Amino acid sequence: MFNVFCKLLKSIMFQFPHSISTHQQCTLTSANLIKGERFIWPIQKQHQTCYNSWLPLAKLAGIKLKNTMSKTTGDPLRAVGVDFLRDDNTHLHHTNEFSHSSLIVRRGQEFQLKVTLSRELQDNDKVTLQLSIGQTPMPSNGTFITLNARAQQDAQPWHANICQTNGKECVIVITSPADAIIGKYLLTVDTGSNIYSPPKNFIYILFNPWCQADSVFMPDDDKRVEYILNDTGYIYVGSVANIRERPWNFGQFEDDILDCCIYLLDKSQLKASAKKDPVIISRVMSALVNSDDDRGILHANWTGHYTGGTAPLAWTGSVPILQQYYRTQKSVLYGQCWVFSGVVTTVMRCLGIPCRSVSNFGSAHDTEENLKVDIYLDEKGRKIDSLTNDSVWNFHVWNEVWMKRLDLPSGFDGWQAIDATPQEISQGIYQCGPSPVKAIKNGEVYLPYDSKFVFAAVNADKIFWRVKNEKSTKDCVKLWEEIKAIGKNISTKAVGKNIREDITTQYKFLEGTHEERKSVETAYSFISKLSSHESISPPNLLKANLKLGVEGKYSLWPGQPVDLNVIVENESVRSWTGCLVASCQLESYTGKVYADLSTIKQIVQTEGKPVIQIPWKITADTYMQKMMSTEDELLIKVNIIAEVQETNEKFTKQITLNFEHPPLKIEMADTAKINQDFTCAFIFKNTLSIPLENCKLYVEGLGIFMMEVFDQGDIEPGKIFKSKIVCAPKKTGLKKIVAKLNSTQLKEITVEKIISILE
Repeated sequence: MFNVFCKLLKSIMFQFPHSISTHQQCTLTSANLIKGERFIWPIQKQHQTCYNSWLPLAKLAGIKLKNTMSKTTGDPLRAVGVDFLRDDNTHLHHTNEFSHSSLIVRRGQEFQLKVTLSRELQDNDKVTLQLSIGQTPMPSNGTFITLNARAQQDAQPWHANICQTNGKECVIVITSPADAIIGKYLLTVDTGSNIYSPPKNFIYILFNPWCQADSVFMPDDDKRVEYILNDTGYIYVGSVANIRERPWNFGQFEDDILDCCIYLLDKSQLKASAKKDPVIISRVMSALVNSDDDRGILHANWTGHYTGGTAPLAWTGSVPILQQYYRTQKSVLYGQCWVFSGVVTTVMRCLGIPCRSVSNFGSAHDTEENLKVDIYLDEKGRKIDSLTNDSVWNFHVWNEVWMKRLDLPSGFDGWQAIDATPQEISQGIYQCGPSPVKAIKNGEVYLPYDSKFVFAAVNADKIFWRVKNEKSTKDCVKLWEEIKAIGKNISTKAVGKNIREDITTQYKFLEGTHEERKSVETAYSFISKLSSHESISPPNLLKANLKLGVEGKYSLWPGQPVDLNVIVENESVRSWTGCLVASCQLESYTGKVYADLSTIKQIVQTEGKPVIQIPWKITADTYMQKMMSTEDELLIKVNIIAEVQETNEKFTKQITLNFEHPPLKIEMADTAKINQDFTCAFIFKNTLSIPLENCKLYVEGLGIFMMEVFDQGDIEPGKIFKSKIVCAPKKTGLKKIVAKLNSTQLKEITVEKIISILE
């Protein structure tokens, strides 16, 4: 039987000349086919039937046939695993801080995958990677990408090559173009007869400020660290004379933040081509961060009452806002300008667009687009809100994003202003920017987007009017025009330092210079509501020269009386008689009047008195009840008007007084170890003369613990509270803990402390 089988076996060489290898044909003789020897059957898939037919005869002959189709080129190649090499890739792409299980890379830069196959690669095997993004991916719009890893297509925008093989494993290098669509890609591996979809098969592709070909490329590494990788910072608030820092946790790498940003991109319904463009994406995000048109992230509220939500002053960072929005897909309650700006910074940095929060002190809201803000005062010097929609905010916070403006003429790359605070409608919805900061400085307000609005915010003039009828501007008298009060001390956090950087000169030339005048003339030439002549006419020369002011403490302690002296200083040679009126009002940072506190009216004569002092005292009871009725932080605004009888000239002065507060302290070690408990204590002593009611302590530590709220109840004068939290850090490096105490009487007592987390 054995000899019969050998003869039959040799005959197949003539019937199927391609079914047996040359080596097998040379050695296939009865002499070397010994009983019990294993004969390797041909591997080609088409000879499986032949193998099945010969198997019974071989068994009778005592010869073992082995079908090796699973190990040789006859078996269909399959991918059985993908290693995303996450540690190596994310380190090279500066995405290793993301709390995410998927691979996150930046466009325009190669990354590697290790693919495990069912057998070793042969020359004619096919290995194709498929990447798809969006609901209906198509090759025609770049949402379905096919990468032949064996075709050496390096000239293509997307390409992939096998750079290393080891047995059944191969390492594939993938390069995306520098203008790839931003978002979440689905990966599959196609080997011809099989398409493999690995577990956790998503790859996130972000903007790449490290890539010179990317339109968000930022050449300075320190700036990239600050504006992309830094997850904490400051937002500057207060007033021109009293700027203070407000710590803010941006937290762009925390759980769910990236997925929330991708959800927003999907929600925007942008075309695929638009999701490549940082100009379009930043504009769309300025709309989606507010909820006014599109059920976006954050609902704006300036009423002072925040039932059913979180008061804007209670937030310590963006993370809980974005996490709540992503998990509920409902707008979060509530936000004001610095909250909107903090969230925008988080979203932009998360997506890979360099971004910073910018504060403008003395910020104009010019609703009439005439580069003027009208302020109406009654005959006692009290501001009347109802007569105008224009306003001057003590501060306003927006954002800048860094990018090339390929949609504009050359010269407008770099920082672009965007604003998510819903103030004015642009192209039908509440959105603002991006507006080139260089265009704002030069008065080129015709350039998109919303450059007129931003230019007015830093350049408008303040015009004071006196009205006799509080319900009409018909019989109003122009009191004074201030041309240097708007757009002061424009501020952002310095690169690599925890200090404020003044960037005013990036927005405007020095007041009074030829360049500044030319910039204003250029802006006015594109504003149809006023002629250039009307806009640039110089102020009248003064006959009388009176200087108004307030002497006393500009910082006030809640519960204490306001004790001031109104100062009238005659800086001219002649003596004058004037009628002086002054008002003291309780306001929010947006200029909204909460209460009229006090007014004075007096005839002043400067003869023999170069400096006149008028005492002015306001009791604490006058303002405390109103301060307790709102959840916003309030301040005192003083308006002084002096009208000279001899010349009919009018002088005004506006002064802001801020409230101070006792300090909140953090006690903890300077260092801690990862995944090991340490204790953080928060201590506060009420040094005021009044009790602080309904005290709530808000604490947050990125990479250490989520935001927590402690209800401290009432704190009587002289009393101390101490709260502790035990936490185990999740990440190494320098981490910041932020704490904030709010009460009925006093808002926003804030402190921060840095701790070094070690391995």
